[in-house]
Amino acid sequence: MKKDKLFLKYFCLTAVMLVPFASQPGLSQANDQQAADVMSRAEVYAEMESTLGLAPTFMKSIPDSTLGLEWELMKRVQMMPGPIPNKYRELIGVAVSAATKCQYCAFFHTEFARLNGATDEEIEDALHYTKSTTGWSTYINGSQADFDLFKSEVKAITAYVKKKTSKESGGGSM
Repeated sequence: MKKDKLFLKYFCLTAVMLVPFASQPGLSQANDQQAADVMSRAEVYAEMESTLGLAPTFMKSIPDSTLGLEWELMKRVQMMPGPIPNKYRELIGVAVSAATKCQYCAFFHTEFARLNGATDEEIEDALHYTKSTTGWSTYINGSQADFDLFKSEVKAITAYVKKKTSKESGGGSM
């Protein structure tokens, strides 16, 4: 009951704060234009089918108001080229999926990593790296190591290794 009253209080406060914006000139016109720019559900599904061969069921529960936006975001983040090549982005996805323990994401990113040329050995390496990183994270965080000391040591290590490898290889890196 107390949570319901608190929710109602914040809901009303938020509504009161937003009312002045609703009457701003051009705001509703901008919203109308954005709504006109959004693809219909049928158009999104048709584009998904053209791109992927089908409209995935998990996308079908997304509300009409955000379906086109979510599809656009998925295309831009998951499929279009970016500064990190797609193969490596998907290997990062495999690692994040393992760390967050999402079986759906792990399957998706493993398959898309393979689609983008990752080998089983590269996928295994990404998973092993994730295991090592999450293990050390758990240990260091749990031991409450001094963060400022940790940062200064990491900077000292990287400076040393950079200097050492530069001397050994005539300017290379690790």
